[in-house]
Order: sequence, then structure tokens, then C-alpha cells
Amino acid sequence: MTSNADFLQQYLSGNEPFVLSSGVTVQIPKYSLSFKRWGGDPIPNAYRKPIVEFDGNPLFAELAVLRMFQQNGWDGVWVDSYGKKYRNGLPKVVEPVELPFDKEKIIASIRNESGRFGGCWDVFVWKDDRILFLELKQKNEPIKDSQRGWLESSLELDYKPDNFALIEWHVET
Repeated sequence: MTSNADFLQQYLSGNEPFVLSSGVTVQIPKYSLSFKRWGGDPIPNAYRKPIVEFDGNPLFAELAVLRMFQQNGWDGVWVDSYGKKYRNGLPKVVEPVELPFDKEKIIASIRNESGRFGGCWDVFVWKDDRILFLELKQKNEPIKDSQRGWLESSLELDYKPDNFALIEWHVET
């Protein structure tokens, strides 16, 4: 992981091997995070996702991870593939956002290379000239073929494995 994401190192749990269609295996850093379950008032949740607490606020895990990066000087979005929007807050609470033109070009070039709209990893963050795609999975949740394809298409465009990270997360009981 690039040095500007050092705050994540305390959560590093190893590397996740991804076997590409070429047969080459790449190692993607994997981090393990734990969140508290939101215990406050119910919030709109058409997505039926677990609601976690982050800094006293109800969020989806993707948004909690985005907040972690924002607190460390990064900018970014949750890539809401279901709603086909970019978000920095909960749906029905905060309006979708637009990506800066240069960041939209990155996503568009990877989509063009992959030949499909879906597969973008959950959180897209950037700081200075560094970018990072983060895929969030609960324990034992498999990576989808479309997400593996996104990684492969990105690597074909000369992005590196350290532009990616897997976040395995759970809600504390």
C-alpha cells in the first residue's frame, strides 16, 4: 500500500491472491475492519444493507471506509453500482455527487477496457496523483467475476495491484 494510506496498516491482514485470465496471480492487500452496529433511530435503507456507526453517525460500511480516508486527507466516493451513482452520503439522505472530470475519465477508460458497466470496486479514493479502488466484503463473501474483470482491465491499462485493496469487514456483536 502506498505510504499515504499508512493509517490502514494496523488493519492489514495479509494479501488476497487474484488469478487473472492469463493465469498470472496478483496479490492485493487485504485489511480487516470491525464496525459497531447502528443503535440509533432507523434511517431510510432501500438497499437493505447493514447500518454501521461511524463517528456517531449511521452509514453503510462503504461510506464508513470512505470517511476513514477523508479523515486522512483523501477525497473519494462510494461507487453505488446498484443505483448507478457516485455517493458520499446515504441514499435518500444525501444527493449523489459528480466525479471530477479526470477521475471520471479513469473509470470510463476501465469500463471501456472491460466492455461492461458493472464491476467497479465499491470505493474510489484519490489523494494528489494517487488513486485507490477498495472492494468491501463481509467474511467469506466471494469476489464477483465482474469485480475480478475490473481488476484485470485496470491492470491492462497499467494500473498496479497497489491501486487496489480488499476490505473484509464485520459488524461487532
